[in-house]
Amino acid sequence: MSPALIFDCDGVLADTERDGHLPAFNATFAEVRLPVRWSEEEYARLVLIGGGKERMAALLTPELVARAELPTDPDAQRELLADWHRRKTSTYVAMVESGALPGRPGIARIAAEASAAGWALGVASTSAERSVRAVLDHAVGPELAVRFAVFAGDVVAHKKPAPDIYLLALDGMGVDPNDTLVVEDSANGLRAALAAGLATVVTVSAYTRDEDFTGAALVVSSLGDPPDAPTQVLADPYGLGIGDEVTLADLSRLLDLAHTLPSPTPTTAKE
Repeated sequence: MSPALIFDCDGVLADTERDGHLPAFNATFAEVRLPVRWSEEEYARLVLIGGGKERMAALLTPELVARAELPTDPDAQRELLADWHRRKTSTYVAMVESGALPGRPGIARIAAEASAAGWALGVASTSAERSVRAVLDHAVGPELAVRFAVFAGDVVAHKKPAPDIYLLALDGMGVDPNDTLVVEDSANGLRAALAAGLATVVTVSAYTRDEDFTGAALVVSSLGDPPDAPTQVLADPYGLGIGDEVTLADLSRLLDLAHTLPSPTPTTAKE
């Protein structure tokens, strides 16, 4: 069976959280006249909640509901959240389509190499599918994007750190967990992939660099596009000796090692 490479979207394909989702959330709050504006510090905590609607739902405290004169009926609140989320998604997609959020270093390169080598490609994300497809198109280009299987949004009962989205991707792509490698950026995403039995590379993002990545097969700053954006290795438990970029050969070797050797105690690179 051919190997498979599955990417998370936000923070992996592009650094979307700080530069995309946060301003889109705040623009939506202003549009609906909600007296809320998330700071970067607040949003750093909120990204631990999987899913945009779920983050917005955290706003609906009794105090804010009363102050903003929002509905108290649960069904009405669900409709309100759905409307806010649609507005936010439209704002965010417009930002992506404007070219404001370029792909992260190494994404287009490694996806093209994997596709040419016959690897199956996928994206597994808790974000809205429309948002994910927009990011994917700009991160790898529309011609390569059509080769990806996309699993996103409200297609599973439980979002990350539950493994549901990765189990769905494995089933939908018809691939073997032992032949599948995931690229994630967060501890929640890593836990979801590990719970699905998948070896995982972490490319840290602006909000996740200090999270606990115990169990990751490799932790790097990015997949790398030298000379302007070389890879910085943060943890290399299998001793791969990654250079200025993570190559497809590195990923192939990592996939073999992850399912034939026990993972040694992670060693964090000195900064």
